[in-house]
This record gives sequence, structure tokens and C-alpha cells, in this order.
Amino acid sequence: MPRFSVIVPVYKVQAYLHECLESVLGQSCPDLELIAVDDCSPDACGAIIDEFAARDARVLAVHLPENVGLGLARNAGLERATGDYLIFLDSDDTLTPDALRAVADRLGETGDPDVLVYDYARTYWSGEVVRNQVSAQLTEEGPAPFRLEERPGLLRLLMVVWNKAYRREFVERAGLRFPPGYYEDTPWTYPALMSAETIATLDRVCVHYRQRRHGSILGTISRKHFDVFEQYDRVFAHVAAHPELNRWRPVLFRRMIDHFATVFVKRGRLPRAARAEFLRRARAHYRRYRVPGAPADPRTRLRHVLVGLGTHRTYRLLSFLSRIRRRAVRPAAGLRSAVRGAALRFHYRVQLRLPLRADRAVFSSHRGRGHGCNPGALESAFRSFAPHIRTAWIAHDEHHHTIPDPTDRLRPGTAGYWTALARSKYLVNNVGFDRRLVKRPGQIMIQTQHGTPLKRMGLDLQDRPAAARDTDFAELLRDADKWDYCLSANRHSTLVWERVFPSSYTTLEYGLPRNDVFQHATPADVDRLRASLGIPAGTVAVLYAPTYRDYRRTQPRTLDLERVLRRLGPRFVVLTRAHHLHGAPLAGTAGGRVIDVSGHPSVESLCLASDVLVTDYSSLMFDYAVLDRPIVVLADDWEAYEASRGTYFDLRAFPPGALAHGEDELIDVFTTGQWRDAGSARLRAAFRERFCPYDDGRAAERVVRHVVLGESAGLPPFVPLTERRPVPPAGTALARVPGAGRPLAGVPDPSPSPASVPDPDQPLGGVPAPGGAVPLTETL
Repeated sequence: MPRFSVIVPVYKVQAYLHECLESVLGQSCPDLELIAVDDCSPDACGAIIDEFAARDARVLAVHLPENVGLGLARNAGLERATGDYLIFLDSDDTLTPDALRAVADRLGETGDPDVLVYDYARTYWSGEVVRNQVSAQLTEEGPAPFRLEERPGLLRLLMVVWNKAYRREFVERAGLRFPPGYYEDTPWTYPALMSAETIATLDRVCVHYRQRRHGSILGTISRKHFDVFEQYDRVFAHVAAHPELNRWRPVLFRRMIDHFATVFVKRGRLPRAARAEFLRRARAHYRRYRVPGAPADPRTRLRHVLVGLGTHRTYRLLSFLSRIRRRAVRPAAGLRSAVRGAALRFHYRVQLRLPLRADRAVFSSHRGRGHGCNPGALESAFRSFAPHIRTAWIAHDEHHHTIPDPTDRLRPGTAGYWTALARSKYLVNNVGFDRRLVKRPGQIMIQTQHGTPLKRMGLDLQDRPAAARDTDFAELLRDADKWDYCLSANRHSTLVWERVFPSSYTTLEYGLPRNDVFQHATPADVDRLRASLGIPAGTVAVLYAPTYRDYRRTQPRTLDLERVLRRLGPRFVVLTRAHHLHGAPLAGTAGGRVIDVSGHPSVESLCLASDVLVTDYSSLMFDYAVLDRPIVVLADDWEAYEASRGTYFDLRAFPPGALAHGEDELIDVFTTGQWRDAGSARLRAAFRERFCPYDDGRAAERVVRHVVLGESAGLPPFVPLTERRPVPPAGTALARVPGAGRPLAGVPDPSPSPASVPDPDQPLGGVPAPGGAVPLTETL
């Protein structure tokens, strides 16, 4: 018996069906059956289903002799389901990578509830992905499982069948089936949620809900939209048959009226000649099911009045009056906003006149994201080496959980935020603070940056419009004028920062604080991190972290990771880390060996947990080199990237390890052992000497001692590269497991191949060798 029965009704979706079915079969939780029901589709859908069934035994193809509609097609699949849980998926939508694994884990955590509710995101033809706006209802905080009366806010979610998993025994016991007609989800979802003894939530997007430009059933002008009345008749009939559910009548009434109003006001649903009749039918249902003491929300009260009156002329009059009211309210709302803004500006001006607090420091990272990067490491160092300084962190609400308890939490734009910016002596960021910030005499601003630059930055983007976008270069320089200190990891960074952000700040060439953890972490820490990420013991973890492509409107999936892993064998897993601007996972699933870590708050933890980095032009390679672990560069579109973004040196001529120009070469790098052979080690040593001279684990301490404690002399000396001992990768533990003497998945033991890689003792592409008379950046 499979864990999941995924039921997919299919009708006239041949353009989307492959993607839908692949999203199910590619799940990292393979314990499923996929029941695809061909609802007598006139296109190639039936043949596509048969093709999938022929190649995967988990697919059951069901062909209906005549078209019966979405609800009855789901029933046909339901009759054949044998799984513990039922998952319904529309055939133009997709499951997100690892969705079923997350669902299975949450079901296990909550004791196999009757219903598990998860989230979805709308996906548009333009590539835009927008998460459900009321996702806060899916919080996993609090007791679980629960009953609906404990979390009635769940009824604010879109009442559809495909954002939930249902225990099959519960469905059979409750006698749930789909009716014919439009809006068939309504008489299923309400009874299911009201009748369930146990409900749980999963705060994760598991379904991508495709917003088709044309062809959606609910976007078709038809009298079939009148089916909504019969569907609510069925809901109230269910309540009448179960008196214990009577308490839900007021809520159902409000939801019903809101639904009627939505159908009526949405363009492209009702024929023009049928609109008056629809309102009359809605009025009849309003009077039939109205419950005393069920007031409408103030924002929807007009809709309820509209339905209660039930005349088209009245609707047109009320709509006209509503437009007049909105036009009057907008200035009022704008006035309220203006008043609040003026009050905050006045508050800030008052705070600017009050004394600075020498014992206060405020930190932020990446414009309000969570505690991390160089500011996060410095904030921790402030608490360790300057405990008399009280620290605060600026972040949006959704990131406050990442902030350590001793640190004050601030939300951007609040009075507390402006107070902190006005009166804290120390201001620390890796991008920039609010442009309205007034730098006061006595305030000290530390710009930490967030990596070593390979791609062009700052003023060097003036002739790179694709990368610069809407950058205000004058504002960029005004911001740099506020810096007192700028952190640098190496001489290359120093020369770049001082040229592209020209101002009078002092550069502290101390290394990057966020890399300190690489010297302090222990093998036990690495094992703990790997376990938390689900990396199986005895495997080689490849961190795949490509950068963003400025020259593309959509970001490509450059690697077929399933194919790569098939070639490398079962001893490899891949951690995929998408750039925060990418907006989507980098790949589907590969039997649980592709782990999406894009949402992980700490890239440093991911580096520690992995054994090798595969990247293209991401600055992460400079940080990863601190660990002295293998790095493979995939430079498959270097010419296009260099032309659009611009770089400071030719990475192909001075790589930190093995170089691949495409997927096949990347596979070859691993299967031949080049990724960890002596030639790659020599390249990495040269790269580390050039770019990691100061990252010895004490960068944050040096900054705090210099800036806060005034110890400009006698700072901790730099530990030479040859004497550093960064925590080893867990892959070294393979020598302690059975069979470790044999090659990994066909990968031969490493052996030197000096002819296959550049010699770091020779000039590379016009770049002098380490220790030469001319620094790398001065040749660019």
C-alpha cells in the first residue's frame, strides 16, 4: 500500500501535462501511486498518460468513455486509490520539489491527522511566482493536530481540494465524493474540514497553481457558473444532516455570500444577459440560509447588501456610490500615511538632537533579512569582546526568529528603528541603511561588504545597464561618504572597493568575519549540520550554488542534476542553493539525493556541511576556499556573463580548482577524480594565497578591538596559511567506513595530472604568479 495516491483528472491540457506528471514522479518521496484520469480529452492527453504508465509502474492510466467533468473524474480516481493519503492535483499545476517528502514528514510529526493543509503559489506565464496572501494561517506554531474550531482562520484560505492531503480512511468514513458541475470543490472542502477530528498545517508551498492566460474553466463565460448555487445547497444539506456542525452556519453563510459576489463581479464569468438572474438567485439563497447574528466583515458589507437586495439596478447604483466612496477614501488613506510619515520624521529629528548612546550598536544585513553574513558575525563578536555594548538588529518580521535572544529586534520604518539609527554610536551593514539616515558626528559606520568581488561593482557598473538596472550612482556615492570603515578580505578587494566606492573611509584588511566559523567549527558541528540537512552518512555532499544572470529575464536550470547523479552513483548527494533573486528551486528531485537548501538562513553552515563546491561565478568560491575543500567551476556561459556583467579577472585563467565548460565536462571532472586530485589542490593553494591571506578565524575580533576598544596596535597576528587548520569535510570520514578504500561510485583515486590543469607557478592569462611583483588586481 503506497503512502500517497495522487489523483490527476485530465482534460485538454496537453501542453502542461508532461510537467505536471513529472513533478509527481520526480518527488524525493517515491512511495506513491499516480492515478491519471483521462476525462475523454480530445487532444493527446490520453496518449501522454499511456506513455507515462508504460515507463513507470506507479502510474495508473484511467480512460473514461465520456467526458464527465472535473468532479466526477476525481471520483473515478478516488475509486481506484489504495494509498494511505489522497492528494488531488489539477493537470495544469505542479508539485514543488520535495513537496511530498515535506508532507510525509509533517504527517509523521503530527500523528497522521485526517487532513493536512499546505500552501500554494500562483505561477504566471511571465514567470512571476506569488505566494498565497493568507499563508500566515498555516503557521505550525501551537498544538497539532487540532480541530477546525481551534483554528477557524483556515476557512480564509482558498477553498479548493488540491491544497490538502486527506487520510483515505477518513474520506471513506465521511462519505466524501465530488458532485458534478462547476465549483465542485465547495461541497468537498467545507465538509472535510468541519468533520475532521484532527487537522494539521504545513507552512510550505507544495503546489504551483498555474494562472493560464486563456483556457481556465472559471475564466470562461457560461451559465455553468450558476452551479455555485447547487454546490452551497449541498454544503448546507450536509450541515443539516449533521446537527453537531450547526455552529458553522454563520461562517458558511458569510463565505457563501462572498463567493456569490465574487462570481458576479469577476469579469469573464457570467453572460451579460444572465447577470440580473444570477443576482435574483443569490438573493433567494441569502434569504434561505441567512443566520441571525452573522454580520459581514466591514470590508465586504457592501457585497452582502448587494446580494441581499438582489437587483441589478441596485447593484449598479451601489457600485457607482462605492466608486465615489473609494475616490474619497484614497486621499484620506494617503493623508493618514502622510501624517504617520510626518510624525516619524519629526520623531527622528527630535532623536537627532538627543545625545548619542555610546553603548549602543545597530546591525542589519541584506536590507532587512535575518541575522547573518558579516554583520551577524560582528554582532556576535560585539557581545563577546565588547559586552558593554547593547546590540540591536533590524529585520522584517518574518526574519526575527533568526535574531539571538540577547539582541533587540527592530522593524524597519518604526519609531524604534529611527531612534536606533539616530542615537546608536555604531552602525553596521553589508549593503546600505535607509538613504534618509543622517550621519551624526561621533557615529561610526562599518560597511562590511558581503564577499570578494569577481563581478563588477559600484561605479564600474555605469556602462553595464543590464547589471546596474536603476542604480542611482550619485546616491551610491553619498552612501559611501557615510562609511568610516570598509572591511576587506584581501588586497584585490581593497583595490576594487576604494576605486568603485571612492570616499574617505578607512579600509580594514582583516578578512571577512563571516568566515571565522570555518576555523572554529569542529567535526561534531559538521556532523550535526549534515544530519539537520538530511545528508546520508557516508556520502559526498556537493554544494551547487550558481550566481544570478543579469543578462537573462528568466534564470535557466543549467544542469540536469538527475542525470549528473545517475552518472556519479549513489555515494553523491547535491545541495542546491539558488541565488535569492532566482525565485525558484534549481532542479527537481532525484530519489532524495537532491536537497534544496535555497531557504537555509546560513550559507556558512551549508559550506561546512558540504564536501565540494560547484559554482560558476559566485563570490561564494572565495569564502569556500578558506575551508581548503575542493571547488569546481562550471563556466558554461562565461563570454555572455562577462559581456553583460563584467569581471575583474578571467576566472578560467585563474580558477580555484577544476574547470568545466558544460554538463558533460562536469561529470567527467568527477568521474576521473580531477575534482580532488593534486592538480586541483595546487590551483586551490594558489587561489587561497591570493584571496584568503587574512581569514584565520579572528577577523571579527580584530574589527571589534580596533573600532570599539581602540586597540589599533597589538591586534592578533595573522596565522599563516600553512598553519591554519579549518574543520575538515565529513567526506574525510569515508576512510573510516567499510569499502572506503574503493573508489567512490567509479571515481578513481586522486592522482596528479599536471598536464590537464594550468601550473600555478606560471603566469595565468597575463596574471603574475603569487608572490610576483605586481598584485593581481593591478593588472586588470
